[in-house]
Amino acid sequence: MPLYESRKYAENIIPLSEQAREAITLGPQLVLRRILDLLQERYAQSGRTVNVAFDGWYGVDWPAIVAGLQKLATENKLVLVFTPIVQVFQPVSVIEAYKKAYTETDDPGFGVVNTQGGLRDLMDPEKLAALTHGLQNPPAGLTAHIVYGPGAAIPELVDAYELSFYFDKTRQPILWEMWDGKIIPFGWEQPKKDYYWKEYYYCDYYLLDRQKHFLMPRLDFWVEGIAFDELKLVPRAVYDEIIQTLLQRPVKEVPIYQPGPWGAYRYLDLFDVPGLGCNAWNELAGPELSILVDYGGEQMLNMPMTNLMQYADQFLGPYITETYPGLFPLDVWLDDGYFPKPTPAERISMPIHNHPSTDYVRAHFKEPLGRYETYYIAEAYESANTWLGYKDDADLEEWERLSRESKNLKVIPNWKDFINNVETNVGDLILIPPGTTHGHGGNQMVLEMDTCPSVAATEYSFFLYDFARPSWDDNTKSMTGKPVKMHLEHGFDNEKWVRADWVKDHLHQRQPRVFQWTKEYWIDRYDSDPRMPFEVERIHFTKRAEYDTGGKILHIVTLTVGSQVEVRSKADPVCANSLRLWQSALIPARMGQYEFVNLGEGLCTIVLFRWKKG
Repeated sequence: MPLYESRKYAENIIPLSEQAREAITLGPQLVLRRILDLLQERYAQSGRTVNVAFDGWYGVDWPAIVAGLQKLATENKLVLVFTPIVQVFQPVSVIEAYKKAYTETDDPGFGVVNTQGGLRDLMDPEKLAALTHGLQNPPAGLTAHIVYGPGAAIPELVDAYELSFYFDKTRQPILWEMWDGKIIPFGWEQPKKDYYWKEYYYCDYYLLDRQKHFLMPRLDFWVEGIAFDELKLVPRAVYDEIIQTLLQRPVKEVPIYQPGPWGAYRYLDLFDVPGLGCNAWNELAGPELSILVDYGGEQMLNMPMTNLMQYADQFLGPYITETYPGLFPLDVWLDDGYFPKPTPAERISMPIHNHPSTDYVRAHFKEPLGRYETYYIAEAYESANTWLGYKDDADLEEWERLSRESKNLKVIPNWKDFINNVETNVGDLILIPPGTTHGHGGNQMVLEMDTCPSVAATEYSFFLYDFARPSWDDNTKSMTGKPVKMHLEHGFDNEKWVRADWVKDHLHQRQPRVFQWTKEYWIDRYDSDPRMPFEVERIHFTKRAEYDTGGKILHIVTLTVGSQVEVRSKADPVCANSLRLWQSALIPARMGQYEFVNLGEGLCTIVLFRWKKG
């Protein structure tokens, strides 16, 4: 599925000491020059070969880095040896066999998470011993021995290095490279053209993530390695200063946009996203997004948001950190639904689908958390609606038979005889516990607030029917792609068969209850369901309002009414960020008391999303 990013208004402006700013090196030539100077200084001081690790994520342009550094070394009469860590890996056939336990299941739509593995599992013990011996016994006259690639500084090797660098990469470029057949997986020396998404989301991501988590407290330099032409080198002390500074203030992420068969057009009025043909949804906050850091230098830094989880207690709070280690458990999306003229439901509706519970994903995929979802109706147009549950008189056995017979290749003409529909208006909240069949029905803008079940941000939606319609082809910018594949076995196995009466009484929340009122602002909270692990609240104000994380729990706030607000710490108002309409911000748990200040005119509404416990 195609993805687009928009960096407009997404920067996080932070203060950084002049000394720290000057220590950051920008651009490939200056970065490589700085690295070479470090090696030369270390060699001159000790008279011994300097052992160096260049570790990092998939997709880093190692050939360009090695070639550029080698050229500089030759010009300066320095002797460098480069060892690609791929030489230490097992044969590809062995690695492919290892991955089958996580990818080649009977399930065509999903795999099983590699919950315990490490990169050491993929390496040849004899080759690893030989590399260790070579690092410990270098030849005379060698300035530096550089081992590079993902896994270069695994626990068995890390103590052999005097310097360690981590070349980081944000998540969206990895997906673009995967779709283009450019990813070089573990053990491969050239791109694997048929690299399968299951390999990444159920095995490789976890191996990469565990290695990164291991190395981050030990690294000497962090490098933005998204593209060779934009290399940026940050010393460890400065990197820590940046992360700690971010954790003291609201953090905005770079949103992504995805076209799709139910994609709509309100985004044309709200966002500037070149190339986007329609907007099925865009993600405002979540673990797969990146953050832009404007520290006062010539260029901004771009890093994965999950880098903040190095200090998860401060960021997420103790309860989430202890209960779901390594997981950022919340997502916020904005589902478009505006069409300039009346359009059939079969075009404007999401697929009919449901989501799994925690018990279900643990049993089937070894994920830590189910998908619990809400729709907050942020804008409503004529005929705004949501598909939710089944009609009271629907023949559910017949619906299952028709869905299985269709497989989304054959139209079910009477599908509306089965699926319950609710009319919606601005401010309605739709609760969607696991097993509840549903779908955005169009003619509304939905602020979708969900749990994220996966460390790798894997999506768990079980599609039952998508109207046998063509999907979006981003090359032709038209609905001419193949119909979306269904997940019928999971969908019906997970189904709770919720009827319209239950929906009306329990899942369609129209009016929240005010629980705090002052002359400046008021806060209301929607009723919840015992199964739902989070609360949804609203803060209304014309000039200012305040709230408090209690130092215990992350908040995610989204501006749904108003033009622009500032969000800032009450203890230190310099720790601030601005939000524009339809922007979200992460409020780290450590922030404590914070306030909103209206930078425009009129009423503002903030929708707040937070965990119940903690």
